[in-house]
Amino acid sequence: MAVAVHSVSRPTVRRRIVGAQLRRLREAAGVSRKDAAETINATESRIGRLEQGRAGLDEDDVVALLKLYGIDDRGERDALLTVVREASRPGWLQAYSNAMPAWFRPYVDLEEAAQVIRTYEVQFIPGLLQTPEYTRAVVRQGMSDPSSAEIERRVELRMRRQRLLYQPHPPRLWAVIDEAALWRPIGSVEVTRAQLRALHEAARRENITVQVMPFRVGGHAGEAGAFTILRFPEPELPDIAYIEQLTGAMYLEKDDDMDHYTAAMERLCVQSASPDESMDLISKIMREL
Repeated sequence: MAVAVHSVSRPTVRRRIVGAQLRRLREAAGVSRKDAAETINATESRIGRLEQGRAGLDEDDVVALLKLYGIDDRGERDALLTVVREASRPGWLQAYSNAMPAWFRPYVDLEEAAQVIRTYEVQFIPGLLQTPEYTRAVVRQGMSDPSSAEIERRVELRMRRQRLLYQPHPPRLWAVIDEAALWRPIGSVEVTRAQLRALHEAARRENITVQVMPFRVGGHAGEAGAFTILRFPEPELPDIAYIEQLTGAMYLEKDDDMDHYTAAMERLCVQSASPDESMDLISKIMREL
């Protein structure tokens, strides 16, 4: 079993890799979830969470399951157990645990491991493309009487997330932004204008594509709201659709869900202004603000 090197530092991705592999091995061996659960003295629901990467990993449990599935090859077994051991090691996000809600942490892990990030945003410029001043204004509006320290920690976290776009072999970011988000002053007109300049500049990078959904289109495929689709280089990891809510988030990966969200994203890209037209529209808004 080959495990991509770039995933080594991401606990959420490690658990998903192990879970996907355990599911594949169980199904190949013809073992039911019930039998697997009995082997490690657990419930079937825990096996389900384990295979989805949503439960903590216990090395002894994994060893017992591999034995049940008939995995005698030492190399395959040791490769998987290495990932299990690494899953308990904290990543860089540990230092920012107080700067984000618990439901958002898995997303940051997955975002950093993604090969392609496709996002549709309605109200704000996407977080990966925000300036510090714009982020500061967004955080201040979104929190109830935040302290200066709280604001700065969240701004620092968002800027830390953006590093992935400028590293060697960065992911591909494709952002569709509703025109309303470009006109809406966040913080001040000056902050918004500086943000639009930064957005225009970022879109010149080979790994970043920005499209604007103009008002003239009217109704379109993104009427249900903002969402993001993440795609990973590891073949065992399915695409994930992330939908953020006021007090939580949904992480969707079932085929039916992904078919709907992928189709919606494709339609949004077709209905939006082209990348070149979008840059012209951003420039026009900058002049008119």
